[in-house]
Parts: sequence; structure tokens; C-alpha cells
Amino acid sequence: MRAGAGRQPRKPRFSRARPAERDQLVQSRAEAEAAIADARKSHERLRQAVDLLPQGIVILDPEGRYVLWNKQYSEIYSKTADLFEEGARLEDTLRVGVARGDYPEAAGHEDEWIAERLKKLYEPGKRHEQKLADGRVILIEERRTDDGGVVGLRVDITELKQREASFRLLFDGNPVPMIVCALDDERILGVNDAAIAHYGYSRAEFEKLTIRSLQAFESESPWTTDRSSDEQAARTWKHVKADGALIDLAIYSRELTYAERPAVLLALMDITERKRAEARLAFMAQHDGLTGLPNRNLLRQQVDEMLLHTRRSAERVALLMLGLDNFKAVNDTLGHAIGDKLLRGVAKRLRSTLREEDALARLNSDEFAIVQGGLTRPEDAAGLAKRLLEAISDPYLLDGHSVVIGASIGIAMAPGDGDDSEKLLKSADMALSRAKQDARGSFAFFEAALDAKAQSRRKIEVELRDAIRNDVLRPYYQPLIDLQSGRITGFEALVRWPHAERGMVSPAEFIPVAEDTGLINPLGGLMLRRACLDAASWPDDVRVAVNLSPLQFRSGSLLAMVTDALKQSGLPPRRLELEITETLLLEKSAQVLATLHALRALGVRISMDDFGTGYSSLSYLRSFPFDKIKIDQSFVRDLGANREAQAIIRSIVSLGKGLGVTITAEGVETEAELSCLRAEGCDEGQGFLFSKARPNAEIISLLAAQRGIEAADDNAALVA
Repeated sequence: MRAGAGRQPRKPRFSRARPAERDQLVQSRAEAEAAIADARKSHERLRQAVDLLPQGIVILDPEGRYVLWNKQYSEIYSKTADLFEEGARLEDTLRVGVARGDYPEAAGHEDEWIAERLKKLYEPGKRHEQKLADGRVILIEERRTDDGGVVGLRVDITELKQREASFRLLFDGNPVPMIVCALDDERILGVNDAAIAHYGYSRAEFEKLTIRSLQAFESESPWTTDRSSDEQAARTWKHVKADGALIDLAIYSRELTYAERPAVLLALMDITERKRAEARLAFMAQHDGLTGLPNRNLLRQQVDEMLLHTRRSAERVALLMLGLDNFKAVNDTLGHAIGDKLLRGVAKRLRSTLREEDALARLNSDEFAIVQGGLTRPEDAAGLAKRLLEAISDPYLLDGHSVVIGASIGIAMAPGDGDDSEKLLKSADMALSRAKQDARGSFAFFEAALDAKAQSRRKIEVELRDAIRNDVLRPYYQPLIDLQSGRITGFEALVRWPHAERGMVSPAEFIPVAEDTGLINPLGGLMLRRACLDAASWPDDVRVAVNLSPLQFRSGSLLAMVTDALKQSGLPPRRLELEITETLLLEKSAQVLATLHALRALGVRISMDDFGTGYSSLSYLRSFPFDKIKIDQSFVRDLGANREAQAIIRSIVSLGKGLGVTITAEGVETEAELSCLRAEGCDEGQGFLFSKARPNAEIISLLAAQRGIEAADDNAALVA
């Protein structure tokens, strides 16, 4: 018998594996095979997708070898398409194409042409054009990928180049002056011979200018107007020629592509002489013969136009009626000639005190009207009245006579005191009568209540400005609570104003004033810096949230303000959370979105506050990847007894989980509300149930207490 006879034969090593291990191996192998199959499907879907694109697409690996290309790419380079296969080098297909004569620009210097083409491939910069043997022109744009490969785009621009050639023929020989301007920076890209002759600039001088360099007064470019084509043709533009002469123009514009840049073609029709004749007739019918100011008829038109433009906004229009005090005495004692000169002097001083866009008119012998738009507060009109009274009060030297004249002013504000020119003039006239009755040399509003309100807001503005300057305002912090663990995850900074006489001033009272007066920018910057400095002393896992006003985005300095606050405090960007409301996104501003993306790129978290209160909250979630959604307290109030509110909360929480964002409920005040929020899976809560807003000293104690509790729990767990 052989040694070992009678023993059982050995089983393979894997047969000794436990059943669970065998199952795990089988499952791992199945998962790997599924992953490979999915990758193949993804690659095939990508190939099918790029085949649908109208442009030619090619993807090369870092060695310049073909990885992927679409049908349009093959059609563009049909003469060498037989060489396209995965792993083939683009350089090789270029050399074959040059040898076949596919690239006429390479003739006579083939090696240099190929070297230059490969340099553009591996050092991509600007787009460039490529001519093919069949006359087509291909626009090429290439970009390097993260792994060193290349993604290339090919567009057939043959028709575009043909249209450009036709345009050049019509443009150069046209007797009408024509200018081509870039849409982005408004620089003049080209002019025809007629424009050179009409304006007196050389072609080289033209190409150093922008269209605004030619405009005498207009601040907008001719193609940015919202007018219809008929209205645009009726509008007159004033340009300055090389010799300084002003000309009137009717401008017709059309957008096009010029030298691969978005541009606009301007046809300039000189209507100077026609406009001068029309202007003389119109001026005589609508102006005062003595002062040259608009008369009552023209003023009504101007006021109605201003009211029409401000009807859809929160801005107001102020009409100030100014009456000279005791003007009749000047006429009676010094004569009408001196009186006329005095009126012209008053008109000149009034005009020099006003902005260019403000309206000034003479209504009758001793009354003037001033109209100013774009106002947000009655205090603005009061300030203007003071400046006008001060300007008039200085003595006038007229034919050897020193004449002193005073004035009174009545103020009416639209739309409150009148929604058309007639009502507004009537209201201002009654206010002027009251001013003369109360105290000559002063001003009065149409309503006494409005006057009192203006003075009150003015007092808040003065005191708030002083409080910001003296660093009186303070951030108080309200905790944000993790609803599952009960831990404090962060705090929202809320501004508080401790007033020496009035106690704690409500933010509802001074924040609107800050936004109306522009003080919101220094106030917001102060709170941001304070909050970052305080939070820097908190534990590393506790964040601070700061509210931003839409007005802070318009200043253009918000990104720098946030960067400086983080740098000075040493607070990591991930611990700062900036809260915005959908009011900001209503503007649909590219600048706003760019600023938000730049802030998020720093590592700062962005939250949408008061979610659900606007008209389009859901649509805004598509415009920016928010880190957090804060449910407005109106949905949380009485949540335990409100089935509709529960359904809304459930939907928002589900939406948040789908988007991968944190959901925070504001205004939690009862245990019933807390219980419902926990049941629905809400992440965080904030409200008086947990804590009111507290100063930083109390916050430090609160966090220390939380650390003590957590340490005790950890010790208990170790003992157990």
C-alpha cells in the first residue's frame, strides 16, 4: 500500500474558505463585472451624445492619440477619415493629409506648417482658422484636460467668411457714414470712407476710440436702448467731430460678427440742420422768454414723464414750488428792468444748484418749480429745499444796486400727494401757501404728518450713522441646534443697537433706514468683521451665519469685504455661512451670481433664508447650489396642529435630502413644533424654544457648558 493510502484527498484551498467568504468573493466578482459593463455603456452613451452635436468634436490622450471623435469631425476631415482609429496619432493623420494636399496653406513649407499646428495643439490659446483644399474654412478651438489630453472643437465657418466678404463690399463703398463697434467694450473696429470724410478722423485715429468718445452727452450706447425701431429712428444723438463741432444724428444699428467678435454696425444719418429748425420752433412754444426756462406747459410734460417712469418702482418724485418773498417791492422801487435781471439771476442760481437731470421751470412772475426724481425719502426733498434757499439768499449786484431777496418753498411728493402733474402742482402750491403763512424764508410739506415723519427718520439716520462710526452696534447670536443630537452646530449673528436713551432699538426700525441711506454697507461690514472675530474663539466645529442685504452685492466690494474679515479674524472659510433671501436673486444679475460663486469658491457656505415665502423659491435652487435652506418661521408656527404646514415641511425636507443640502427650521417655539420637525427628518432648528439671541460672552459660557456635558458623557461611556 502507498504511503498515505486510506486518507481523504485534499480539497483545493478555496474549498476550505468559509461559505460567507465564498459568497463575498462571488459578490465582489459580480460587482466588478457590473462596473465594467456600466463603464462600457457610459462610453457608448458618450459617443452617441457627441455624434448628435453639430460641431466636430475630438478627444486626444496626452500623447496626441485619438480617444474619441464624432461623425461631424469625420465629415469635416473626410479625406483622412479612413485613418481615424483609437490609438492613431493626430500628427500622423496631419502628415498624410499634407501629403495628399488637403491643407493648401502647408504647400512649400510642410514641416514648418505641421510643427506650428502641433504647437497650437499642445499649447492651446486663441481660436484659429484652418483652410481645406475644397475651399472650406474651419474654426478650431482646443483645450487641455486635467490629465494632459486635448479636447478639440471644429466649426465650419465657410458661409460666415463669405458673408463677411460681401459685407466688406457694401460697407466700404457706402455713401452713408458707417461704423462697426465691439459689443463688449464698445471700441470702434472699423469705419468706411464716408465716416472718415464726415468726422475728420483718420482710420487709425478712429480705431483708438470707443463710440462713447464720439458721443457728446449720451451715457448709453446707441444699441442698448429698449426703444422700437421706429422710436430709435426718431431719436437724435449728438456726436463730436474731430474739429469739435457738434452734429445731430439718427442712428440705425444691427448686430453682426466682425473679425470673430460680436459687434454692431451703425449707420449714421446727419440731421443737424433739420433739428436746428425744429428746435427753434419748439423752444419758443415751451419756454419762458425772459429766463429761457421751461414754462408751465413743458413742466407738466416733464413731470408726467417722470411719474410714468417711476410708477413701477419705489422711487418718488418731489415737486418744489418756490415763491420769491416781496418781489413786488423790488419792481415797485427799482423798476421792472432790475426785476427782470433779478429773475434771471435767481434762475441761474437755481440751475447751478440742481443736477442736470432735475427739471426747473418758471411758472409766473415770481414763482419757480423744481422737480427732482429718484428720491426714496422726504428728507431728500427737505435737503434740496435748504440748498435752494441758501443759494438764493446771497445779495445780487444789479446795475449798481445790491438786492437781497428771500423765498419760501412748498413741497409735494409723488405719488402720495398727487399721481399726475396737475394734482402735484396743486399740492405744492398749497404747501407754499402754508410755508408763507407760518414763516417766510422756510419750507413746508403738503402734509404736516409727512413733515413729522421725515424729521423722525432723519433723526434715526443721524444717530445710526454716529452709532456705526463709534462702534456701538453689536452682534447677538442665536443658536442653531442639531435636532437629532441636540448639539449646537452654529449661531446666527443678529445686529443689536443699544441706545443710550431709548434702550435696545428694534432692527425693524433702523434697518430700513440703513438700506434707504446706504448705511447698510458699513453696518453689514461691521457685523461681518465682529461675527468672524467672535466665532474664531469658538470650537472648530461651530459655524457662524451672517445675513447679507441685496444692497451689499451692488456695492461691488462684498467679496473683498468677506475675504478681509476672514483674513483678519483667522476664521476658516468653512465656518462662515452667508444667508441671502430670494429678493437678491430676483434681479437675475450676472454680477450677483458671479459673486456668490466666488464666495463659495473661497469655502464659504451659502444659505437661502426665509425659504417658501416668495413666488419662485424652487426656481432659484436651480440657479445656484445652496448649502442650506432655512424654512421660514411662518411654516413652523403651530406646526403640530396644522396638517397643511406639516405637508409643506415634509416636502421641503424631502427636497433638501434630494439636493444634498441642510434643512433648518426657523422660529421653533414649542415642544410640539420640535417633535414634528424631528419626525419629518429636519436637520436643524432655531428659535426661542432653544434660546433667544445672546451676546458673545454668554455664547462662550453656553459652548463651555456643552463641552462639559459631552466630556461627562464620554467618561460615562468609558466607565460603562
